[in-house]
Amino acid sequence: MKTIITDVLIIGAGLAGERAAIASAQAGLDVTMLSLVPPRRSHSAAAQGGMQASLGNSVKGKGDNPTIHWLDTVKGSDWGADQEVARIFADSAPIAMREMAHFGVPWNRVEGGPREVYIKGKKETIVEDHEKEGLITARDFGGTAKWRTCYTADGTGHTVLYAMDNLAIQLDITIHDRMEALSLIHEDGVCVGAIVRSLRDGEIMAYMSKATAIATGGYGRLYGESTNAIINEGTGSWIALQTGSVPLGNMEAVQFHPTGIVPTDILVTEGCRGDGGLLLDVDEYRFMPDYEPDKQELASRDVVSRRMKQHILKGKGVQSPYGEHLWLDLRHLGEKHLTTKLREVYDICMYFIGVNPIKELIPVRPTQHYSMGGIRVNKDGQAYGLKGLFALGEVSCWDMHGFNRLGGNSLAETVVAGMVVGQKIANYAKSATLDADILLAEKFAKEQTDKIAHLVNNTGNENVYALRDEIAHLLKDHVHIFRTGEGLEKAVNGLEDILGRVDKVKVSTTAPGMNPELSQALRIEGMAKQAYIIAKGALLRTESRGAHTREDYPARDDKNWLNRTLATWPAGANEPEFNYEPVGQLDLPPGDRGYGGGQMIDMDLTLDEYNAKVDAEQAALGKLPTEEPIGTGLPKEAWKEESPYKDAK
Repeated sequence: MKTIITDVLIIGAGLAGERAAIASAQAGLDVTMLSLVPPRRSHSAAAQGGMQASLGNSVKGKGDNPTIHWLDTVKGSDWGADQEVARIFADSAPIAMREMAHFGVPWNRVEGGPREVYIKGKKETIVEDHEKEGLITARDFGGTAKWRTCYTADGTGHTVLYAMDNLAIQLDITIHDRMEALSLIHEDGVCVGAIVRSLRDGEIMAYMSKATAIATGGYGRLYGESTNAIINEGTGSWIALQTGSVPLGNMEAVQFHPTGIVPTDILVTEGCRGDGGLLLDVDEYRFMPDYEPDKQELASRDVVSRRMKQHILKGKGVQSPYGEHLWLDLRHLGEKHLTTKLREVYDICMYFIGVNPIKELIPVRPTQHYSMGGIRVNKDGQAYGLKGLFALGEVSCWDMHGFNRLGGNSLAETVVAGMVVGQKIANYAKSATLDADILLAEKFAKEQTDKIAHLVNNTGNENVYALRDEIAHLLKDHVHIFRTGEGLEKAVNGLEDILGRVDKVKVSTTAPGMNPELSQALRIEGMAKQAYIIAKGALLRTESRGAHTREDYPARDDKNWLNRTLATWPAGANEPEFNYEPVGQLDLPPGDRGYGGGQMIDMDLTLDEYNAKVDAEQAALGKLPTEEPIGTGLPKEAWKEESPYKDAK
């Protein structure tokens, strides 16, 4: 068996993975990245709208600062976020955006003087400061007090990923694409690399490293109808889960983006609404101001998706052969705007559904988009329960998003976490030693070769694609925007049945390398187990928080549920173990988000009482020590200096 030794192994070559690899390479370490696809084809390239950072250059961002950004993030999370991690992110984002400019990202810039914009559906003229001309500008996004989303037209992910990949090549980072990690190599609570299968020829190899980082993105394709790329099937979170010691956090926190186009479910960016796009119903009536008079189309994503679904259930949806939908109206923005600042949206609509957004309405519906949950890590990005393993980006539960992320925060998270966690990875690798135990690697490799042999020689008759579709239907029908105990029970029972059948999957195509059926069969157990954790976690959480909406438990319950779900799946067990930890040190006390309505059950502890238990309870559940004690990155009560919080008690 071929064995490759490296200082740092990064599994996943999207934005988070590449930025972390750059941090380690700049520290003088040998870095190897693995990717299912060529790095420039990573799902990061599909991100359109932008990255949030409180630069305050645009006139509509005047007065913005990291504290206001942090406030928006904590409220957007419905108080489910780790407030210290959110603060680290908000403080670091402006640095990261300027760094991206230095790396070659062609950010849209401030143009001094008057310009016309749409704000809450009305055309207005704003005057940009000539002294700010040439600095990075921003557009409006949902759930924010200021315009702070930095962008490059509507191709932000594309431009930033290409800049990162160029730098990775300059730094001579080793990149092996068309490679899939099948399992982690670990012993005595330490991770020392991964077993990997080449998608070209099927060769099984071992990559052994001082530090291993997973940056493989989300698990959206569990839902079938998703804006995610087809490679996003939860492979990174699965290889962590199968260790039996690393928990997945908040997997029931699943975000639905308001504007997936019908019928393809390809995303059209929140930048459409940020630039003035309107949501209309079957009567071409603009309905969002009726539900959200203040934020309107730019409430947070969980709220807008929920309001859209409510409106459809009232009989105001547009009937189509592909199900009911609503309309997104961009016609008033004009041809110049749509073919420059929203040019990818224009192309997507024209090429994929034959709709010209300059003249026609765009059919949209809420579609699975983002996973707030993932591999639970501490603020340094270290996975719980396994030393030497890190995770960052969407695959991780860092956890700055809680139960709902704001648009523009996750794309920014990729480069911010890549910068911050990337340095922690480098620090760990520089101080670690590697015992490249080939016998240990061969043991884990044999488990995978035996599994492949079982799939090819199995006498069972289960079709892997049929099982995949069953998982998607159960999640779509019962674990969607609105959830009930009855529906979640059906999903859990259905997924239990599927888990009992995955061992009977028979692969009929025997090609060792480029074999999509074999690849799907190797992933199906992980897909089914993660879907089960999502459904069971949602069933157990008897409250509504952010994107987790229980119709039978409509209140956000801070007394009983101001916590984070942790799910581990012990080796050989038939079901996972669920535990709960405090969300983290609290600085901003739980309160009203200012949009979305909803009921609240207040916590019955003081902030001091709550904070006193955080460190010990998290450590008992596998959190590893951090370079600095928890809470040191959270300036206490800085939010009280910001309106409208100055007079808060």
